Amino acid sequence: MSDLEAFREETRAWLEGNCPQSMRGTSGGLASGEDDICWGGRKFVFKSEDQRLWLERMASCGWTVPTWPAEYGGGGLSKVEAKVLASEMRRIKAQSPLVSFGIWMLGPALLKFGTHEQKLEHLPKIARGEIRWCQGYSEPNAGSDLAALATKAEDKGDHYVINGQKVWTSYADKADWIFCLVRTDFEASKHNGISFVLFDMDQPGVSTKPIKLISGNSPFCETFFDDAVASKENLVGEENKGWTIAKYLLTHERTGISDMGIPTPLNALATDKLGTVDGQIGDKMLRHQIAEHEIDAASFMFTLERAKDEAKAGGDMGAFSSMLKGYGTELNKDRHELIMKVNGSDAFEWEGQFSNNGEIARNWLRTKANSIEGGTTEVQLNIIAKRILNLPA
Repeated sequence: MSDLEAFREETRAWLEGNCPQSMRGTSGGLASGEDDICWGGRKFVFKSEDQRLWLERMASCGWTVPTWPAEYGGGGLSKVEAKVLASEMRRIKAQSPLVSFGIWMLGPALLKFGTHEQKLEHLPKIARGEIRWCQGYSEPNAGSDLAALATKAEDKGDHYVINGQKVWTSYADKADWIFCLVRTDFEASKHNGISFVLFDMDQPGVSTKPIKLISGNSPFCETFFDDAVASKENLVGEENKGWTIAKYLLTHERTGISDMGIPTPLNALATDKLGTVDGQIGDKMLRHQIAEHEIDAASFMFTLERAKDEAKAGGDMGAFSSMLKGYGTELNKDRHELIMKVNGSDAFEWEGQFSNNGEIARNWLRTKANSIEGGTTEVQLNIIAKRILNLPA
């Protein structure tokens, strides 16, 4: 038996013995709603004891971040071993033990640019789900033109005093810490003079205000800094050189957003809802649209997997992440359009038990933000044109 086969057998046995039955879903491990997602953090309330236990067990192995070094709370697995772990989790439809902007975005940036001390301080807490992070990037006058940000960090010796405002800060009202772009030099060109700092949200100088969306939910916030304090120990990289880190983190954010393009079984959903005629969905047009979507989504999944493998092997994702983000978000929007069609008039119910408080319609409306968040589709297309296709400006 090869080492990898032995690892698969050990992993399979461990998962069977340690993943609670309630953490094994029916949709390939995808959470069925916001309540099923474990975000972690000081304010997080576990939905059940099984959810808490599942996180604790996976974190004890470092398997919430399987490829991170063990000294930083990771599993120390090779990329091939991590793929085995992922496939074994999919086999039993295990839900992710932890979803985190710390894992998805900040962690990779710290691994590349952070000091050893910063990694030891922050990465294990991310891996164990002890701290929930939010992202302080966009501002009212610095959205697509992010480098125009004006939030100011004044040097006070061993710390910065921060004043300004961020907007569209996802889950800022629930986060413990923020990774934030601030301007430390107003004389330099706009891409210079930006620094990347980390600081605690639980302090007098930080306040948040939810932004209500057309879906009726409020994942986004306005975030205000009034003499907030950030220790110099939590300056990542060099002062005034934060734009390099910001761009690197964005490639991970966009690749992460693109995951929403991974296929889900629409054909099974339509069959359950509409029934079949001679073993097929009766509506030929809908049947064609679902087949076309699932072929596109499967092709995209393979492209995404290849891109991630190349990145783990040391390749530079760079502008390719813009293509993944753009196509993945369009697939997700198309998927929810089809879900609306499958459910017909039932999809428009806004409240009540029958529709789980209008979950289908609210999720459909929420997808309209997919082509805006993480950089608008227009911005991504410009990046693709300029940096991948080498078209003239």
